[in-house]
Amino acid sequence: MNIAMDGSGSGQETPDEKQQLHARGRAGRRKGKALSRNDTGGSEEVSLNAMGRLYKKIIGASVVTRYLMGAEVPADSLGDEFKGYIFRITGGNDKQGFPMKQGVMLPYRTRLLLSDGHSCYRPRRTGERKRKSVRGCIVGQDLSVLALSIVKQGEAELPGLTDVVHPKRLGPKRATKIRKFFGLTKDDDVRKYVIRREVQPKGEGKKAYTKAPRIQRLVTPQRLQHKRHRLALKRRQSEKVKDEANEYAQILAKRVAEKKAEKADARKRRASSMRK
Repeated sequence: MNIAMDGSGSGQETPDEKQQLHARGRAGRRKGKALSRNDTGGSEEVSLNAMGRLYKKIIGASVVTRYLMGAEVPADSLGDEFKGYIFRITGGNDKQGFPMKQGVMLPYRTRLLLSDGHSCYRPRRTGERKRKSVRGCIVGQDLSVLALSIVKQGEAELPGLTDVVHPKRLGPKRATKIRKFFGLTKDDDVRKYVIRREVQPKGEGKKAYTKAPRIQRLVTPQRLQHKRHRLALKRRQSEKVKDEANEYAQILAKRVAEKKAEKADARKRRASSMRK
């Protein structure tokens, strides 16, 4: 369950404001870290975004600028409704939209050479590397979005976040996971515990029916028979290969002996002809 802190923004910009934003963006690209280093406001309006619902809060500089990504933060300073909650910082974006990257120990943006497997980068071609701007993992006032996950739930429920339970649509499909889910042993029949779901047909007047997933990796007598059959075929093939190899070796030895005998007879005939 993720909560995201989202900075407040005005709905539509005037042409002058758009021109100023473009100029600031160009300056930020030229100077790199200048925008994020110089942005040191005292307080900032932040909204907690969870599943499309916004919770606006005013937080001061001392509340958020002490932590790194992955740190567990007590949320008491955000308000009474968050009393007792503990959040883990999972990421964020600065005001220009650049994402925070774990392991970059900086409170501002930097440019890193990234390749396949790195976060904050999706390669378009195989083996491609590219230098991208990323935000460091130290939380600062230049952030507009801060993503959090709940580690410990507090006293009060958060509307739309902790007071709603969204059940899983599908149950486990693999046999071992069904056993683990229901605490079964190997002797229990897994097929009796498959979670079925109800399907409502689109047409009017049609009765609803239930569907069950096909259990994967289920050990049945037919599967054991197939395994025995495969092993028997494998043994039969190996025995056939051994017999053919022995037969070939016997034929080869016989041909070699015949060749040796022919050569010996030829030598004897030549020797007898030379004596005459």
